[in-house]
Amino acid sequence: MIHLTAPFSKEDLLKLHAGDHVLVSGVIYTARDAAHGRMCAALDAGEALPVDLRGQAVYYAGPTPTPPGKPCGAIGPTTSVRMDPYTPQMLRYGVNALIGKGGRSQAVRDALKETGSVYFAAIGGCAAYMAACVEELTVMAYDDLGPESIKRLVIRDMPLTVAIDAYGCDAYEMGMQTYLSECQNG
Repeated sequence: MIHLTAPFSKEDLLKLHAGDHVLVSGVIYTARDAAHGRMCAALDAGEALPVDLRGQAVYYAGPTPTPPGKPCGAIGPTTSVRMDPYTPQMLRYGVNALIGKGGRSQAVRDALKETGSVYFAAIGGCAAYMAACVEELTVMAYDDLGPESIKRLVIRDMPLTVAIDAYGCDAYEMGMQTYLSECQNG
C-alpha cells in the first residue's frame, strides 16, 4: 500500500503505476457535472475559477446532507465518464489528479498522459465508508448547486486504486486483457 499526501507533486504522480493501491490523506476538492460545466465556461471566457484547482485533486462526488456530529454525509464516487467532455480542459488548466469510478474516454487517457496526471478509482457502493475518511468539509464555490457545489475536503487514508497512470496505462484495460487471455486459454 502506498501512502500519499494531497495535493500531489508531479514526482509523486510519476512514481505511480496502473493497479497500484494507495491511501490518500490531505486536501482534495469535489466537483461534478454542473460545476465542471461552469468551470469550463469560465475558462472559455478567460475568467478565473472561483477556486484555484491547479495542482489539486478533484473527486467526482456530491455528498449527502451532513448528519449531526459528522463532517460529511455519504460521499461515494460519481461515474467519471460524465465529466469526460470537461476533463481534458481541466487537466490542461492544471488539475493533476482525478478521483471517480469507471473507465474513461480515449481523449481523457490522452490528456492524462499529456499532462502527467493520474486518474484514481474510488470504491463504488461504499459512500458511507468513504465519508469516514473525511475529517473536514467546506463549501468553496457554486453553493447554489447543493451537493454538486465545489467543496474542499480534508481526508485521511482514503483507499484508492490508480486506474490510469501518468504514462497512459489503464488498469481497466489491463484487467480486461487478462480476463480475455484467461478465457481464451481455458
